[in-house]
Amino acid sequence: MIKSELDLNYLTIILLFSCLIGVHSCSQNNSDDNNNTDDTPISFYYGADLSYVNEMEDCGAIYKDSEGTLTDAYQIFKDEGANLVRVRLWHNPDWTNYSNYNDVKKTIQRAKSKGLKVLLDFHYSDTWADPSKQEIPAAWVNEINNTPELGQLLYDYTYTTLEQLSNDNLLPDIVQVGNEINGMILQQGELVWPIDWERNSALINKGIEAVRAISTAKGKTIEVMLHIAQPENGLWWFEQATSNGVTDFDWIGLSYYPIWSDYDLNEVQTPLSTLINTYNKKLMIVETAYPFTLDNADSANNILGADALTGGFPATQQGQLDYLNQLKQIIENAGGQGLVYWEPAWVSTGCSTLWAQGSHWDNATLFDQTGKATLGMQFYNNSLND
Repeated sequence: MIKSELDLNYLTIILLFSCLIGVHSCSQNNSDDNNNTDDTPISFYYGADLSYVNEMEDCGAIYKDSEGTLTDAYQIFKDEGANLVRVRLWHNPDWTNYSNYNDVKKTIQRAKSKGLKVLLDFHYSDTWADPSKQEIPAAWVNEINNTPELGQLLYDYTYTTLEQLSNDNLLPDIVQVGNEINGMILQQGELVWPIDWERNSALINKGIEAVRAISTAKGKTIEVMLHIAQPENGLWWFEQATSNGVTDFDWIGLSYYPIWSDYDLNEVQTPLSTLINTYNKKLMIVETAYPFTLDNADSANNILGADALTGGFPATQQGQLDYLNQLKQIIENAGGQGLVYWEPAWVSTGCSTLWAQGSHWDNATLFDQTGKATLGMQFYNNSLND
């Protein structure tokens, strides 16, 4: 992955020199950005979940770089040093026109056009899946108690989605088999506890099997991630999962929001190290955020308030940046390999969520209330020095 404009200029000089001496055919240098095939290993993923950008732009949102210049949102992240875009996919969200297949395809196209890697997050639901809700897609309800048939539906959907993306040269680099799957996946209504691991492992493994199958069929490496909310839940969940036959995955993905975790910032390295050392898997924090202000830009209540502050970092732009830099160092010290900021572009607009008009995240984005990049955006600059 080319991580800076300096690297890009250097590579361009090398390729042009190669043309002159006949080592390369000059025609090879005219590749389309959408066909980016740079497989240079990335030592640390600096990511942004940009699932909301298409919708926000349709709602009139604008994004400005650190100089205040109106710029394409993806270009801003690319220029700052981001190297990964995460995007969520709902099965058939008939309540919105976003986070469906066509919207996700557009997001991946935009990411790849900037040379960014892609983490595709299958929610396996028609709406938000999280630790309190794993609602089965409406189209699959009739098979909810038929694990083999339900597993086949999950497999076919996963495989077909990835195959369609492959047809447009848009295969992701990493795939999440489920989102914050603390509870058993593909349930209806209130979650049932304890987890039925015979059912749960069969279903999760069918998703993993589909990713492996398309990876083999297309000759492209696609890594598998399993995503749990909060490190303390990762400790028990991965112990249960692996002991019940869920072992063929590459990444442990975690949400880490100190406000909802048992571990403060100065304590969280311990569970991260434990997970990495116990399971010998790569680890990435795929969701985190920090407020740059406690002000609310609209009538949608802010989810992260004063109680979300940690580590002595205030709700300022500098505090936001310091939190991210500190968390990145903690992840790296633990042996982890990535940090993704959740919804840095979910700014306030005139559009509505399921709950209110505006954004519930406007004080925790990486853009201030005029659309200008906050100091927190400079977190991605770290990748330029890796």
